[in-house]
Amino acid sequence: MLTHRLPRVALGLLLSAGISTLAYRRRSLDRSGVAGAVITGTSTFGLGGNSWGLSLIFFFVSSSLFSHFRAQEKAATAADKFSKGTQRDFAQVMANGGVASLLAGAHAFSSNTQASQALHAGYIGALATANADTWATELGVLSPHAPRLITNGRVTTPGTSGGITPLGTTASAAGALSLGLFSWLMQSRDRFARRLPLIALLSGLTGSLFDSLLGATVQAMYYCPQCAKETERRVHNCGTPTLFLRGSRHINNDTVNFLATLCGSIVAIFLARGTSRTH
Repeated sequence: MLTHRLPRVALGLLLSAGISTLAYRRRSLDRSGVAGAVITGTSTFGLGGNSWGLSLIFFFVSSSLFSHFRAQEKAATAADKFSKGTQRDFAQVMANGGVASLLAGAHAFSSNTQASQALHAGYIGALATANADTWATELGVLSPHAPRLITNGRVTTPGTSGGITPLGTTASAAGALSLGLFSWLMQSRDRFARRLPLIALLSGLTGSLFDSLLGATVQAMYYCPQCAKETERRVHNCGTPTLFLRGSRHINNDTVNFLATLCGSIVAIFLARGTSRTH
């Protein structure tokens, strides 16, 4: 079984190393992020298969492109809000791709068709959530309308965790759906794959909104007394140590992303089981 997967593992290692190196040169990943991308890419290709690995690449490439889209404008608007910059590190890569990689591993050792389909759906749900959240963040911050907190609808400043806009929500849905459509195109002969666009849309959008809910309620937020601004950073861009404001000190943005992708994967699994009864 392992011998049969060696060519795919080698292909995954080659592709993930090449793409990660290019991303490092384009400042989309730092050195630790390269290591994380190689680990997730190699394991996903080797254990899940080519279509699974290509879906992961689609997420990474599309997310990286939007991260650099109008980067200077976004930096001027909300860069001091986010805990990290556009260069993803190991923790960020694993927070977004860790659940998907684990599901790819579980799928590799599943011999039951129904279980395999559920794990496949969970994988798509996790990636769709990560894609939806990234598109929402990168495009939502450019919205001409002020964001509103998902919890109470109050107007807040761009980049605030838990803030949503019509543009960001639309981008979230588009990111989730595009991941599902791409995955379906990679396996168009598979009858189960026909369900992936809808599963990705619903699970990805749900996971992204759950991310916003966690950001508004339990994610650790800080306050810079020098700039009088709320931020995710413990040390603000100005160099001033920040004061703890709200949420849980143990829950940062990486934790929120991991929990959101886990939520998206669970929703996708339930959707796959539900739609299987109608086929």
